[in-house]
Amino acid sequence: MASPTSGSHLVHDELDTPGSMRDDCRAVGANLRLDRAVRAAVAGPPSLEYDDFPREVPKRDIAIGEAATRLANALHLHLD
Repeated sequence: MASPTSGSHLVHDELDTPGSMRDDCRAVGANLRLDRAVRAAVAGPPSLEYDDFPREVPKRDIAIGEAATRLANALHLHLD
């Protein structure tokens, strides 16, 4: 086992000041957008009733780009 004076370092030697760490925590908390998670947690579960879901939901159009078409043709996957 190495002694503390043999070149090893202690974990607490790298810690910043408590004020600086508190500011870091506040910045992280602000960027995590925890308010959305809190609202979801207290909102309750979604409904499982059949009548609460829309019956006709249109499908989105899928655009096939030029690069995807070239790749599909190279693989002999013909997209219409």
